[in-house]
Amino acid sequence: MEQFGLIFDVDGVIADTERVNAEASIQVFADLFGVQDVVRADFEAGLGRGAAEYIRSAARVHGLELSDEQVTAATDARQSNFLALLEADALPAFPGVLELLGAAEHAGNLMVGIATSSTREKSEAVLKSAGVPYTEMVYVTGSDVTCKKPHPELFLTAAEKLGLAPARCVVIEDAPNGIESAKAAGCRCIAVTNSAGREKLMDADRIVDSLSELDLQALEDVLDRVGD
Repeated sequence: MEQFGLIFDVDGVIADTERVNAEASIQVFADLFGVQDVVRADFEAGLGRGAAEYIRSAARVHGLELSDEQVTAATDARQSNFLALLEADALPAFPGVLELLGAAEHAGNLMVGIATSSTREKSEAVLKSAGVPYTEMVYVTGSDVTCKKPHPELFLTAAEKLGLAPARCVVIEDAPNGIESAKAAGCRCIAVTNSAGREKLMDADRIVDSLSELDLQALEDVLDRVGD
């Protein structure tokens, strides 16, 4: 039985973190820069590209030119805000996540990994909150790589740690930058519409509205169909 890999992004895939990310970041713009009218959509260009680019994307929308020092201060404050929000109100896993992980655990030919541009501290908090047994999986974070999405380094590293060719890995993503990263790495990609509409996810090999639509056969079908 040929081995294949399943690689999960975290933010917007495992749990509804994008809402909390935005709330934490909106507070940063108010507290540090005195900008009161930031909204969630202002961060869209930075989705999946790491905390610094997430902050810079909204700054550009509001005509702010932030120094590296300001961005560092903002990302530190954002993470503190995020962790506080998560501690006050835990995030459950999205429907289908734990079921798919459970099925993968019992499959003899499937290896599971986590790959996220988020920091280890922040992503661990999300995984713990969602009840994901991440310590039993390959786990690569933005703290482990030099280049963030849409560069392919994150998913290339995950595939290498799984001991698989990228073409034998299916990545689950929620954002265009993540899809671009997965495809550039040579992986297959399934996109879930948790954070963006279908029209922005068309480069994925398959699009679903919930991970509850997926089973192991669906993952293998993506590999086989694209590989024909």
